[in-house]
Amino acid sequence: MDLHRWTRLMRQFGLTDNQTTYAELIRAYTEKHRHYHSDTHINACLQHFDAVQCFAEYPAEVELALWFHDAIYKPLSSTNELDSANWCAKFLADNSIADEIIQRVHKLIMATCHSTELVGNDERLVVDIDLAILGAPENIYQVFEVNVRNEYQWVPSFIFKSKRKEILQAFLDRHRIYHHAYFYDLLEHRARENLAAAISQL
Repeated sequence: MDLHRWTRLMRQFGLTDNQTTYAELIRAYTEKHRHYHSDTHINACLQHFDAVQCFAEYPAEVELALWFHDAIYKPLSSTNELDSANWCAKFLADNSIADEIIQRVHKLIMATCHSTELVGNDERLVVDIDLAILGAPENIYQVFEVNVRNEYQWVPSFIFKSKRKEILQAFLDRHRIYHHAYFYDLLEHRARENLAAAISQL
């Protein structure tokens, strides 16, 4: 989440550097209660985006959605994605960005709820990028599971295990975890192995 990358993205929207918003995002992603949904996750998403931006219909919008998609993260909240999407929408509106762009970016962020029907290429791309961690090498995936548990350390073990198994099984039950061929070919098999192993350990 380097400043140079942010300012370059701002220029793609025809905006000034907006360093105040950049600083607010950095503060948000480095909050102490974040173990997975942190700046490390956003940096990983941006690296994946760099490899696949040629597939995006609106690359700048996809990148901005990735910057904002976990900007609000409170483990007890059920509206994190909506709150993050609304923050981004307000930021764009305050900078006089066209309504159709605001609506598209808002929908991209809401797609990371992973519970709605995806519409359009860019929504699928954002979701694939967000879920790339599922197909990470085994050691990295195990750290991911530890970090997720740490974000919910206040939840009793038997409840966490039950809910976590339900979430992971839902991904495993999908016909495809990844929509784009790039991610499917690269990560699908590894993701299924990781998910099955994680479920077996719960």
